Amino acid sequence: MAEVKKTPPGGGARGAGGWTRFVTARPRLTLLVALVLTALAVLAGGGVAERMGSGGWEDPAAESTYATEALERRFPGSQPNLLLLVDAGPAGVDAPAAAAEARALAERLDAEPGVDGVGSYWSTGSPALRSEDGRQAVIAARIAGEEKDAAAILDRIAPEYRGAHGPVEVSLGGSLAVRHEMQVVIQEDLLRAELIALPVTLVLLVMVFGSAVAALLPLGVGIVAILGTNAVLRGITEFTDVSVFAQNLTTALGLGLAIDYALFVVRRYREELAAGADTYTAVRTTLRTAGRTVLFSALTVAVSLAAMLVFPQYFLRSFAYAGIAVVLLAATAALTLLPAALVLLGDRVNALDLRRLLRRGRPRKAALDALDGAGDGAGAGDGREDAGWGRAAALVMRRAPVFAVLTTAGLVLLGLPFLGVELGTADDRQLPATASSRVVQDQLRDGFPGDPGGGITVLAEGPATPAQYADYRELIAGVDGVVRAEGPVTAGSGHAYFTVVPEGEAVGAEAQRTVDELRSVPAPFETSVTGQAAVLVDSKDALAERLPWAAAIIVLVTLLLVFLLTGSVLIPVQAVVLNALSLTAMFGAVVWVFQDGHLSGLLGFTPTGDIETTLPVLMFCVAFGLSMDYGVFLLSRIKEEYDATGDHEHSVRFGLRHTGGLITAAAVILAVVMVAIGTSRVTNTKMLGLGVALAVLMDAMVVRSLLVPSVMKLTGRLTWWAPGPLRRFHDRFGISESDGAGEDPGAAGAAETPREAVSLRG
Repeated sequence: MAEVKKTPPGGGARGAGGWTRFVTARPRLTLLVALVLTALAVLAGGGVAERMGSGGWEDPAAESTYATEALERRFPGSQPNLLLLVDAGPAGVDAPAAAAEARALAERLDAEPGVDGVGSYWSTGSPALRSEDGRQAVIAARIAGEEKDAAAILDRIAPEYRGAHGPVEVSLGGSLAVRHEMQVVIQEDLLRAELIALPVTLVLLVMVFGSAVAALLPLGVGIVAILGTNAVLRGITEFTDVSVFAQNLTTALGLGLAIDYALFVVRRYREELAAGADTYTAVRTTLRTAGRTVLFSALTVAVSLAAMLVFPQYFLRSFAYAGIAVVLLAATAALTLLPAALVLLGDRVNALDLRRLLRRGRPRKAALDALDGAGDGAGAGDGREDAGWGRAAALVMRRAPVFAVLTTAGLVLLGLPFLGVELGTADDRQLPATASSRVVQDQLRDGFPGDPGGGITVLAEGPATPAQYADYRELIAGVDGVVRAEGPVTAGSGHAYFTVVPEGEAVGAEAQRTVDELRSVPAPFETSVTGQAAVLVDSKDALAERLPWAAAIIVLVTLLLVFLLTGSVLIPVQAVVLNALSLTAMFGAVVWVFQDGHLSGLLGFTPTGDIETTLPVLMFCVAFGLSMDYGVFLLSRIKEEYDATGDHEHSVRFGLRHTGGLITAAAVILAVVMVAIGTSRVTNTKMLGLGVALAVLMDAMVVRSLLVPSVMKLTGRLTWWAPGPLRRFHDRFGISESDGAGEDPGAAGAAETPREAVSLRG
């Protein structure tokens, strides 16, 4: 293959901008520096998962959080997070040998450093700590300290207690054991997802590009983004808590967005080469067009993810940390490492064409045609408006009212199950049924009269007499939904707590109502309510309070960015509404599948009848940002052609024809990555991966293909209207696709080839 002659940096018809000169002047040095930084990121990010937490659903400023921390300080036994399930077999837990061994285990556990508040059935005689068949009983304790420190203590002591001890068999459960095992499972599942996603993605990229060399470039960008984000998260863990679940988003977005951005850049570069441009000119044109689209697209995704920073729960904030970092790193790698590699490769970017045998003499341009979606071999710029995606767009626009109504109705119908959503909290049933801590919790749930680690706790602070405590206990025992109230347990003057057993499940609707009623019971001292149900109530309140702010950030910034791109008042509104419609299928499926339990056997999870409270917020922010990524690409192509021709309908057909194939390819590859994440054995991760994969595919294949062209046909030329002041604002500060055209004489022949991106004007 002959090498295209390269124009030296700074040469060419117009020369290069400062950023282009910086990237292309010393490409080998750029790649060497990147290699060194990536190696340092590997070292810096090593062991990041061990420093992450598996919780983060609580509002740190909530009443329940305050009460939990106060109880941990003064009454560690009231908040057990470690449960030893002692199984005595047919002899029963009251047999002398079993009881003696259990008491010895409790004494050993009480002497362990970092372990407080040890209590057991054999020391208290509480019926809630003994199974109904008498074969099992519980030793409860609390491992104090931060989540990571407590997990380290659990790792140290667990082998000494788990297993056979004379006449009894001991298993470990409790919230700490559940969270710790969840963290281990997530790490194992993430490694498996990467091993699935990487080779499948590579195969798909080879199918899209044809060239094995071109296919490897997006993977390289993705790996750099993932490793860099791990290093960033490792640094963040020094200052605040980060959820281990965020690593899944790092992998998904690192691969997905890096592939999207690299597809845009590499595709535009190959088009410039095919049009006759030399290497440096092709790279300059690519950076001034596709490169600016990457920046714009990265900004829209980052804004959607940044909206999660307004929530107090570190579970959601962690996804903002990971998402913003991986988006910015993916864009940076696509705009620095990728151009440097392209300068060195020249037209060897098309080398190792693995589809040559299948093409059997078809022109080399067929690889680009495949990206355009022109299945009949029609290339970009051949003027055939009815080919491929252009023909589909023409059909949709001829029947625009029908497609608009039917598509909207279908999406709304798919989203109807979400009207019945029940919000809950994550528990051990997130884990597979064979997980050891899950087995223990199942036995406690099914075989014990109460939940040894659950219930509602009321903290009382302030001077009080025994009579006042007794009167208060009678009041809370009479609250609707309370099975019984126990206490008080006191510690010096002015501090006591009561234990309340609610009807139904520990975090069910009845228990949540009971929390609200307990908080309204008058008392002669200060009271604070905590427990699993109280944490859930406070978490829902915190989300409801901050959700309007997050939605406002996403909507307002999206409106502004799309206006800067298009200069239209109507298109930004359409973008927000249609993006929201693209998510309806995801939310409907989440409830129908994961809450109601349909397909639970096939997908391998245990339905609990509710959805973890923060998941819908997380999925909305991620999926909305990704759909905007594709929406911006389509709108920029439509706007580019409209500016050139002034023909509205032709511009819509042109935009869909020249982006439909690329958007679909990018969506399929991203969906593959998300499905790989969705193979996780943890239900929340499975829900995130499969739900976002569905949203991405619906957006690319339904909303962008059917709803956008039909709605734009119905709005006609009004689509591009804006009042005078806003039009003048856009003329000065807006975004134009035309500035990258005519970069050099060689690009003139590519007047009708797709331009991936935007450039700033003014």
